[in-house]
Amino acid sequence: MPNETTSQQRNANLFALRTPLAVLPSRLISAASLVLLFVAWCIASYVTVTRNGQVEPLVPHFFVPAPDEVVRSLFYLFFAEDLLGAIGMSVIRIAKAFALSISVALPLGIAMGSYDFVNRFFDPLIAPLRYLPITAFIPLLILWFGIDESQKVAFLFLGTVVYLLPAVVDAIRSVPEELVQTAFTLGASKFQVIRTVLIPHAMPQIFDGFRVMNAIAWTYIILAEIVNAQSGIGYILHLAGQH
Repeated sequence: MPNETTSQQRNANLFALRTPLAVLPSRLISAASLVLLFVAWCIASYVTVTRNGQVEPLVPHFFVPAPDEVVRSLFYLFFAEDLLGAIGMSVIRIAKAFALSISVALPLGIAMGSYDFVNRFFDPLIAPLRYLPITAFIPLLILWFGIDESQKVAFLFLGTVVYLLPAVVDAIRSVPEELVQTAFTLGASKFQVIRTVLIPHAMPQIFDGFRVMNAIAWTYIILAEIVNAQSGIGYILHLAGQH
């Protein structure tokens, strides 16, 4: 009972150190941040000031479009520019590249995290790629794959696999050594340790890596669809930038 009372008192304090809030206050605070952002947006868009004898918005719509302009543009994109179709095409490209990244990074990362000699062999080949600008590979990929769909999928694959692979390796290596040694003590083989200890324990962290790589793929899709794309989110943005 004393522990429950102390916990309730800490939850009642909004500024308790490293203590999660109750469900209702946390939702209200999150909603308040969105409402405040929208109110600030409306103020910047609809409150007018006089500049050089002319009445203008507090923040020119060229820099911050008004909410009603955004809504009208959204309807235009949906019905005139087939936004849903563009999103679907981008999703297909990302799904293909992500499937290729997983098929390479998952088994290779497990092997590199489990056996140091495998890591020593592949790490010098892969590590430098993480520090190179991904856009530098576009001309080379065009030379290898042309300017069709293969080039776009290859670009997304290269942009994600070089980051996903180290995430898998780190996840395998983060498994506590006590679990591995306990499995060996109970008579497990190396393959059994990998299958029943390393992989299950590392899977939550590996899935976090998948989530992060998916976000990275959505940033790279804009670059991938600039080259000879006929649809996609990047294609729409590229067209909009030309007008």
